[in-house]
Amino acid sequence: MCLIVSHVTSDTPAPLSAIEQRVLDAALECSARWGFARVTIDDIARSSGVSRASIYRFFPGGKEVLFESLRVRELEAFFTELRTEVAASESLEDLMVRSVVTATRCLRNDAHLATMLASEPGEALGQLTVDGLPRIIRMASMTLIPLARPFMAPRDASRVIDLLARLTISYFLAPSEDVDLTDEADARRFLAPVLAVAAGAGSEHPITPDRSSR
Repeated sequence: MCLIVSHVTSDTPAPLSAIEQRVLDAALECSARWGFARVTIDDIARSSGVSRASIYRFFPGGKEVLFESLRVRELEAFFTELRTEVAASESLEDLMVRSVVTATRCLRNDAHLATMLASEPGEALGQLTVDGLPRIIRMASMTLIPLARPFMAPRDASRVIDLLARLTISYFLAPSEDVDLTDEADARRFLAPVLAVAAGAGSEHPITPDRSSR
């Protein structure tokens, strides 16, 4: 999967058909080989075995719309995997630590993202920061706020998730020798004071657990 995303208008796109999935798989393969900028619809058509005319029918607007659909699909896959890994968390600390660890592992293991960072660093960095970060945070909030509800109010959870999403991406792009966020014990030690502050220490709005959903 790849966390390279951009700004689209809907977080709940229509389900993709088998042919559309095949076209997107081919687009991912082609972009990993040549980079987003150099891939053409003809390349994707040859790789997928789907005609150029059919691709334009499925993705009106051509390459831009097709790659937008690919980015949305990959982002959804990322957060689906994240939710699966953290859903059984029994405390706020466990939930947030496991979220950071899982996200960092996924980012580091993403071969396509590594290729993009090497071949088209400007595009990749933009989609992880200025252009794509608001959407990443929105998707992270949609995924994690329901899981955090037994431990804290949604408003407070949103604040914590915002901070940890920014922190995770920052440490992925610029790793530290002092902390390994793929190691749960190391991440727990590092994030303990961060969570304490983010959860309302010294805030005008201290954390209010939502116990109604337990």
